[in-house]
Amino acid sequence: MAVEAESNRAVQAGLPADEAIAADARALSQQLKAMRERLFPPAARKTLRSFTSGEAAKLIGVSDGYLRQLSLAGEGPQPETGTAGRRSYSLADINAVRRHLADQAIAKKNDAKARSYVKWRDPARGEHLQVISVTNFKGGSGKTTSSVHLAQYLALAGHRVLAVDLDPQASLSALFGYQPELDLDGNDTLFGAIRYDSSDRPLKEIIRKTYFDGLDLVPGNLELQEFEHATPQALANRQNGTEAGPLFFARVQQALASVADDYDVVVLDCPPQLGYLTLSALCASTSVVVTVHPQMLDVASMNQFLFMTSDLLSVVREAGGELNFDFLRYLVTRFEPNDGPQTQIVGFMRSLFGDRVLTSAMVKSTSIADAGLTKQTLYEVGRENFTRATYDRALESLNAVNSEIEALIHTAWGR
Repeated sequence: MAVEAESNRAVQAGLPADEAIAADARALSQQLKAMRERLFPPAARKTLRSFTSGEAAKLIGVSDGYLRQLSLAGEGPQPETGTAGRRSYSLADINAVRRHLADQAIAKKNDAKARSYVKWRDPARGEHLQVISVTNFKGGSGKTTSSVHLAQYLALAGHRVLAVDLDPQASLSALFGYQPELDLDGNDTLFGAIRYDSSDRPLKEIIRKTYFDGLDLVPGNLELQEFEHATPQALANRQNGTEAGPLFFARVQQALASVADDYDVVVLDCPPQLGYLTLSALCASTSVVVTVHPQMLDVASMNQFLFMTSDLLSVVREAGGELNFDFLRYLVTRFEPNDGPQTQIVGFMRSLFGDRVLTSAMVKSTSIADAGLTKQTLYEVGRENFTRATYDRALESLNAVNSEIEALIHTAWGR
């Protein structure tokens, strides 16, 4: 309340705009901190709910009865047992069961079965790290929502995932429970690994574990914007012969290569602008997902985005950058199937781009927005918290989109 009073006094006192805005920022920060402490007690840190035996069996790819048999036989991790004998599994338990079943399949020389349980990529088979940029330079296209649900879906499916927040606004980090101005110091974002001076850090030191087993995070904050300011100076220094090291477009790629052995998929949530950071992310990517809200102004904006991206990437390619995408897909977001104009625009896109438009669309749903009120995603909240029909419809949409992207990843690996 003291900070809120300071904000009100700042406005009433007619302070300079920068001081008044700073007072508002402090007031908002304190309220967000209080909200986090209230939502996620006692440590003010997010945790992932446990899963019912039915949910766990579905994620693993076995029947609930078979999972029960494993539990009764004492095989693999033992679930928690609640009232009426109901069993529940953490995501770590689910992944342990996957590894147990994979070991059994390997013992029977059934490699295909083992790989259906543990989906980790195999470099010996030529399965390269999949780096997916989720991008668009128009706000409100569902970019961060798509990124976080994709990363969580892939982790729930058993992949090792690294989510990277490249947006200075740090919305992805907020969904993972971080408040950047309170939880991060200097050099705690990807900028710390790609900066041009001697203060750079190994990316491995910046990566943070999350409450999702198998899903790590490189958080973001305002310091990411420094890359946009530092790069022109670095390019000028290179012209003068005083700058060494990789060019800007190779820096994200180099940083990710240093941790490639630890992950199967990297999901990059790009900033809503076409700057040096987004270009560097695109150059590091093996695949790209462009989010599109099916409104004519958004499609027109995407047209300019594509022209600008093409022009800038051609310059990068001429400078020696490698630009070979396994797939480029357009993802329709916030889609309302009963909206006639939106349906027409989606049809227009499909006639123009063909199968580069994902078959599934992410429907607009109040359940996704309601989950966001507590900084959660639909994969984190339980079905009991929503109208079941609304929840099921939204979850079906998310799963259809993300399973389609997972299939593209597996195709790129030759599976």
